[in-house]
Amino acid sequence: MKNFIASLLTLTLLTSCNKAQKSIKPVVSDVSESIYASGIIKSKNQYEAFSTVNGIVDTLFVTEGSQVRVGTPLLFISSDVPRLSEENARLAADYADLNSNQGKLKDAQLSLEMARKKMNNDSLMYVRQKNLWRQQIGSKVEFEQRELGYQNSKDSYLAALARYGDLKKQLNYNAAQSKKNLSISKHIAGDYLVKSRVNGTVYQINVEKGEMVGMQAPLAVIGDANNFILEMEVDEYDILKVRKDLPVQVSLDSYKGTSFEARVTKINPIMDSRSRTFIVEAEFVNAPKILYPNISFEANIVLATKRNALLIPRNCVINDSLVVKANGDTVRVKTGLRDYKKIEVLSGITAEDELILPQK
Repeated sequence: MKNFIASLLTLTLLTSCNKAQKSIKPVVSDVSESIYASGIIKSKNQYEAFSTVNGIVDTLFVTEGSQVRVGTPLLFISSDVPRLSEENARLAADYADLNSNQGKLKDAQLSLEMARKKMNNDSLMYVRQKNLWRQQIGSKVEFEQRELGYQNSKDSYLAALARYGDLKKQLNYNAAQSKKNLSISKHIAGDYLVKSRVNGTVYQINVEKGEMVGMQAPLAVIGDANNFILEMEVDEYDILKVRKDLPVQVSLDSYKGTSFEARVTKINPIMDSRSRTFIVEAEFVNAPKILYPNISFEANIVLATKRNALLIPRNCVINDSLVVKANGDTVRVKTGLRDYKKIEVLSGITAEDELILPQK
């Protein structure tokens, strides 16, 4: 009810003062409805290189602008701890290596072989004494001694066999464990050599030789050398209108007066609670010849476009449904697409009608 009364008052004022108002006629032209966004250029696959260890920068292998590939060394962080740990692990690996412990295995094999031969000999003596005892030759004491001797030598052989197996298993385990420890030490030492994760360009180096670095601050910024993305912020009230593949008209501060075409490629599905915006990414259809990360831009994400639409200034329309003709008549109109200046009229007036343009 309040809106209706306000509309009537506005119309009354416009009608009573139409002599002082400027009048306009609708125009037939193209119109695009779009969402405004702003943001910065980022290199594709751009990332900040961090260290996983603390130390002092010993060597810088690249400079800003250097071309790198995956695995290219960026810088080396000096520390005696990983070097000493690796040397210690290598010594342990050499000591525990199976080839270095063949002497222990041979000793165990000799003991095993001697136990086997003694068992076989005692077995023959026992069988011989057993056959004699069956023929009532010899004494029972001699037979029992041979039987006991064979049983003892058999137990000794089995014990030697078990010791040999345990020793071999232990040596294999020690060798494998020491090699694994050496591999871990090498990996830890490798953490002190920071390498590139992508093919591209070193855009920024944040440290100098001799500087103390930690795990919290980025050491460098690296990204694709030729491919860039537009990262823009879209208000939460507009995000539901945005879809992938929508065209984007881009204006770069570095290329004033020139518009570039792009398309939406990604909508990040979480809102920044502080700015109440969503990050939307787009890629150029016709990119400028030269681009750098962090160049700022403004963009219009085009939701719909219509040719030969009947357009009037947005401030001619009251409550999205009413216009005032130059003769004072109030007309209800149906509106369509709109941009930040003009609005499409679908019905209610023609191109010949003259409308009152309210003064600011």
